[in-house]
Amino acid sequence: MLTVLVVEDSERLQPALVAGLNATDKVRVVQAVASGEAALEYCADGTEPPEAILMDVALAGKMNGIESAVAIRREYPRMPVVFYSIQDDDAYFRAFLNAGILSHYAYVRKSNYLLPAMIVPLLEDAAGGRSFIDPDIEARVHDVRRRDRNNPMNMLEPNEQAVACLLANGLTNEQIAARLGFRDKRTISRTNGQIYAAWNLVDTTADEKVARTRAAIIVHSGRILRWDERGNCSVLDGHGDWIDWDGA
Repeated sequence: MLTVLVVEDSERLQPALVAGLNATDKVRVVQAVASGEAALEYCADGTEPPEAILMDVALAGKMNGIESAVAIRREYPRMPVVFYSIQDDDAYFRAFLNAGILSHYAYVRKSNYLLPAMIVPLLEDAAGGRSFIDPDIEARVHDVRRRDRNNPMNMLEPNEQAVACLLANGLTNEQIAARLGFRDKRTISRTNGQIYAAWNLVDTTADEKVARTRAAIIVHSGRILRWDERGNCSVLDGHGDWIDWDGA
């Protein structure tokens, strides 16, 4: 019998889901929690680690389900996870893409898999190392990937977009903080770090000034760019291939 951790923040759905899964006689729910933080704490406790996790994507805590799974997998590599959600938000699909989750998972739309009997095969497949994406989800993931390739701003959250535009206009961190109403300029430094990470600038340079300059170039060009160790710049074309970029 497969042991499962349920992560669901709905007070009405959680007990019904637990009862339904246990009633299949194929799954035993070892714990049910309402947040990613609680899921991470339960797994870290190590008393009875689950063999698979059923994870809602939108959760009550600070971490969403995908972020929670990534945190758990740092301690328990490739922990099987079945993600399910009614959300149709680009941010969640982008988080899934950026998480780099390759195996031992399923990602399905909650409305397509309402019954515990439909969820159990997904949990069993994930535990067996197999993966599945609901066709509805897969279409949205591909849509987000396609649009992100065409517009780097789509890879940033709204506050990050505002900071990136002001950075590209030559404002200092202090000036950006004042313009956006932040009391602490360190908030801008942290936001800059998120922008560099989203655009993969931190992997190519350890110099914040260089990353800042390259971020400004990306904003003004409106293209996804990358630089190699020699400083050669490439652009992502419409076919998803990297080609030399001359700045035109």
